[in-house]
Amino acid sequence: MSSETNTVEIREMSFSNGDQTIYGKLYIPGTSEKYPTIILSHGYNGAHTDYETECMYFAQHGYVAYVFDFRGGSTRSKSSGQTTDMTIFTEKSDLLTVIDAISSLDFVDDKNLWLFGGSQGGMITVLAAEERTACIRGLILYFPALCIPDDWRKKYPSLADIPETTELWNMRLGRTFFTSIHDFDVYAHLRHFQKDVLIFQGDADEIVPLASAQKTAAHYKNAKLVVFPHEGHGFSEAVNRLSLQQAVTFMNQHQSISF
Repeated sequence: MSSETNTVEIREMSFSNGDQTIYGKLYIPGTSEKYPTIILSHGYNGAHTDYETECMYFAQHGYVAYVFDFRGGSTRSKSSGQTTDMTIFTEKSDLLTVIDAISSLDFVDDKNLWLFGGSQGGMITVLAAEERTACIRGLILYFPALCIPDDWRKKYPSLADIPETTELWNMRLGRTFFTSIHDFDVYAHLRHFQKDVLIFQGDADEIVPLASAQKTAAHYKNAKLVVFPHEGHGFSEAVNRLSLQQAVTFMNQHQSISF
């Protein structure tokens, strides 16, 4: 069981994925033992700075927290790569690299390694969890955007419709982002992860509809969906605080016993 602390060490920590670099920050609640750990994945055109508050909260409650920038995942990214080269699958590769590196750290309890993802980062989180089922204890998801492939198939019904680049929310994407998911069934990749999943969703989200979160939850054996009335794609300060409290309680209650 984790305990609350006001002493948090923050370290810059980068990892290599091929010949490129993944930049991130590690939040450590102490120096004398192994700690349950959570890895946080930002959303589309996000960055590690989006989850500084979350990382500090988790660390203050006894969890090592690591947050990073996806390669090419943002105009603010401190990692390598161009946004026009980024796809769902390059981001999954980044998260898998991070999982393997973080789980090997001496002070990380690899029996209690959790993943956290918001929006597109939530979709990446569920895909990576399928490939690291044995070492991931559970998932915390904020409005996970598993609707992304369906949304873009509606926009570009045929591969011939996809342009070389697309501007979306102040970021330029390359054609490969869309071609790589055109025939991809994300829900077929949720079936093997049978551990604990906690999903937070606002019922006023116009980017990830409530129905999408409900569909995601229904594909898991042990998923809990928490719906916040009148909340959109990004929670208010009060609801974000509440979701963090519930996330820590959830993880504490579902920790594996280490011997």
